[in-house]
Amino acid sequence: MKLQIQQVSKKYNKEKYGLKDFSLSIENGILGLLGPNGAGKSTLMKIISTISRPSSGTVDLDGHDILQNPDYIRSMLGYLPQDFGVYANLNAYEFLEYIAAMKGVGGPGLKGRIEGLLEGLNLIASAKAPIGTYSGGMKQRVGIAQALLNDPKVLIFDEPTVGLDPEERMRFRNLIADLAQNCIIILSSHIVSDIETIADQVAIMKSGQLITTGTQADLIQQAEGKVFEVLMNNEDLAAFKTKYQVVNTMRYKDQLKIRYMSNDPIHGSIPIIASLEDAYLYLTHQ
Repeated sequence: MKLQIQQVSKKYNKEKYGLKDFSLSIENGILGLLGPNGAGKSTLMKIISTISRPSSGTVDLDGHDILQNPDYIRSMLGYLPQDFGVYANLNAYEFLEYIAAMKGVGGPGLKGRIEGLLEGLNLIASAKAPIGTYSGGMKQRVGIAQALLNDPKVLIFDEPTVGLDPEERMRFRNLIADLAQNCIIILSSHIVSDIETIADQVAIMKSGQLITTGTQADLIQQAEGKVFEVLMNNEDLAAFKTKYQVVNTMRYKDQLKIRYMSNDPIHGSIPIIASLEDAYLYLTHQ
């Protein structure tokens, strides 16, 4: 499958854009979307999901204009929005059966599919309890399950790992990795490690525009030779931050070990192999 986004803009008023001249080609596999708050990630996902219409531009799926014919993608779409809501009085079985009816999914295999999703997302033990009694992470897993109900060919997840503990995040990544060969998966997250462990391609956004896209290796290459570590005293850190882009700090004996980015490192710095997080911070601060 191939999703083509061409020159898409979403204009809210004379000066404010949610997206501006955004173009991207997406094929089967997992695309990780990275960007700070307000970058336009959710706006893009809502447009692809046909919940929102752009002010200009085109979105085609395998040559079909989904802005003119939204039902084409809706029949094969799984979507988990950032502000996913549930019916608190229903249990997980009842809620997923309700969503299945809304999506037109039924037949003798539905019960088994729901059971399989609940099992895969570690919800079986609580499946008959009202969703209103669930923790935030459990509700998020119900949201993931409803997105997968109709065996989608296009899957869109907006911050899917919010509220999930490390084991649940690993289970989610394994689940969608198994699906990636046969469908397009778009995954937005502010947790770089979630993208780093699973995405085939990465797109970095800022202020409604696409900064760059490519494989993780492509993006990391742009930060190579710019990442360093240096030891310094705690009282020197504030002044250092005014001149250099600090990635993280950690205490090392009686000093601080600073990981930072620069084209002109200070004396005593040691070059460090760049990571996707380094590349993301470097590219969004250019």
